[in-house]
Amino acid sequence: MEDFTLAFQLLKHSLSQSKLQLFPQAWLQCDNSIQIVGLTESLKKMLSCPPYQCLPFASPNLLRRNPSASTACLHDPTPQPPQLNPRSHNSKSTALLHHLTHSHSHSNHPNPKQEDLQYPNLSAEDKAKILELSLVRKRTPQFPGSIYVQSPGDADVGTSLPPLNTLFQAGGDSGDDDDDREMLMRALQIRRKVTEEIFKEAMRKGKFGITYTTNLVGRLSVFIDHVMVEAASLKRVPEFSNSSFNVRAKTVIEDSGVVRLIRWLKHNSLSYPQIGKLVCMSKGNLETIRRVTEWLKSIHVKGRFIGVVLLKAGDNLLDRSSEEFDEIVEYLERNGVRRDWMGYVMSRCPQLLTCSMEDIKTRVGFYLNMGMSENDFGTMVFDYPRVLGFYALSEMNEKVSYLKEFGLSNEDVGKLLAFKPQLMGCSIEERWKPLVRYLYYHGISRDDMRRMLTIKPMVFCVDLKTTIMPKVQFFRDIGVRDDAIGNMLVKFPPLLTYSLHKKIRPVVIFLITRAGVNEKDIGKVVALGPELLGCSIVHKLEINVKYFLSLGIHVKKLGEMIADFPMLLRYNVDILRPKYRYLRRTMVRPLQDLIEFPRFFSYSLEGRISPRHKILVENRINMKLRYMLASTDEEFENRIKTIIERRQRFESNFVNNALPNPQTIDGHDPMENETVIDNIDSESE
Repeated sequence: MEDFTLAFQLLKHSLSQSKLQLFPQAWLQCDNSIQIVGLTESLKKMLSCPPYQCLPFASPNLLRRNPSASTACLHDPTPQPPQLNPRSHNSKSTALLHHLTHSHSHSNHPNPKQEDLQYPNLSAEDKAKILELSLVRKRTPQFPGSIYVQSPGDADVGTSLPPLNTLFQAGGDSGDDDDDREMLMRALQIRRKVTEEIFKEAMRKGKFGITYTTNLVGRLSVFIDHVMVEAASLKRVPEFSNSSFNVRAKTVIEDSGVVRLIRWLKHNSLSYPQIGKLVCMSKGNLETIRRVTEWLKSIHVKGRFIGVVLLKAGDNLLDRSSEEFDEIVEYLERNGVRRDWMGYVMSRCPQLLTCSMEDIKTRVGFYLNMGMSENDFGTMVFDYPRVLGFYALSEMNEKVSYLKEFGLSNEDVGKLLAFKPQLMGCSIEERWKPLVRYLYYHGISRDDMRRMLTIKPMVFCVDLKTTIMPKVQFFRDIGVRDDAIGNMLVKFPPLLTYSLHKKIRPVVIFLITRAGVNEKDIGKVVALGPELLGCSIVHKLEINVKYFLSLGIHVKKLGEMIADFPMLLRYNVDILRPKYRYLRRTMVRPLQDLIEFPRFFSYSLEGRISPRHKILVENRINMKLRYMLASTDEEFENRIKTIIERRQRFESNFVNNALPNPQTIDGHDPMENETVIDNIDSESE
């Protein structure tokens, strides 16, 4: 009751100095008891709390300095209101400080040290505030009357702020350990932010932009921690024993030369993500980055690939010496890889720089043992550098063994890999086995697959579902029979590597619309001449179509000629022109003979057409182009002999029956002669 009486007296005096009409109800006092009548909820809460915590206008310092005031209030029946000081800024912190000072003044230690002071009952927010004030780098906004110095650079910061060890428990249960761990992590985060600000300031002095600096620092967390550790360890050096953390952190950043290195790497076309990864990967030894970068430039690695090589080569790249790199380059140069190719090879396969010398010798011998020459090996490495240093040796042996199952010898596989080393990058389970099953389903045997692999190895590198299957379905849609698809693919394997929408489909549309091929015959044309789908429309097909139309051939007839002989459009016009001139001028043949037999252009003018025509002229024989050209030399000679023998029999029979009756002319019946000649012509046809 005495406490409530004292609180009441203080409250009454304070309210008497203010406007009492704010509270419409009054209060009564009788027999040292307080009856609260109609007070608001806020006033009830104020009266129900201890005066130190709830009355903002009741200063504990006043009560501590004037104990008689409280005594008078307790014993005087008509107590006088105490003389109160007005409220000051930060009164709560001031009261706590006075309370702690007063308690220690009455303890057994008359002059306690600041480290021995304990600050009990501090909330987590208060501890976090003390941590932030102790570790921050810049002065934070203050208000007049603040009892804590806000900047560590002030002279009295050690006396104004509580020591950090007072925020942690000397010993306690697991709950206290968790609190201490949380405070330590909070302190570490604050210190990391301070270090980042110091690094940003160094970057700004190096004339880097704000955005670039912010983005780069966000990727340098490992290096920031390294700077923190080095700055903390620098405290042991006598020269920096009394220096602040900010000074030590600046010293570490300046001595490392990281700002100059970042400027140099940026000048060499490295992006800030690459620079951040490199700086963190160096583990503080930044000079290794410059050394390795200079070596890469010496072998002509382009600037935009330097970052790729440094990051993808491996973690131990920066630990290797330049002599080890030179040894690798010299060995590859002795085995066919030219010196001016090294930059390209290393930029496409950086893993070579982290391989041991024994491993590289084993990989090079793997290819040379398959009968591959040094020139072929060097060309293979230049075409596909990953074939040498990217894949494991076990995987390489497994792929070579699978290729041998198609009937290829060890030397054949070597030639195949030298021609298309991208085969080493294909997966057996995901790429080769599904393709082999699909080709076998369309009637392609193992020997045919070997032919496809030899002619166009790229077929075994393309994706089955997205590249091959849509093309096969397109061939079915235009009328190619299923039993002809396999033969078509074996005949022209590059067909599977062409683009369906940019190459195959436009050629089919051109043949139908411009070359006169009937839609019913387009499947036959594609099946008989799949090579047409690989021709250029502008530079080949359109030129040939215009040439045949200029000869007087109708578009519809040209379509029939193409359906009979699709390869007609693949010949060069310069080759077609002399053959046509020889047909019309020397052989004196009509254009209809060419329309009936368009394969005439497939035969050599000097090797077959002209010699056989001379034989026919010498023997006074005339026959169609099909029988004249579409036979072997032996068959053609036998046919000529047969015609000559029949003529001789006819002539001998005519001589034996000379002048048998007066109706004959020179011993020859004209009607009989016409019949024989007709028979000879029909036989020759």
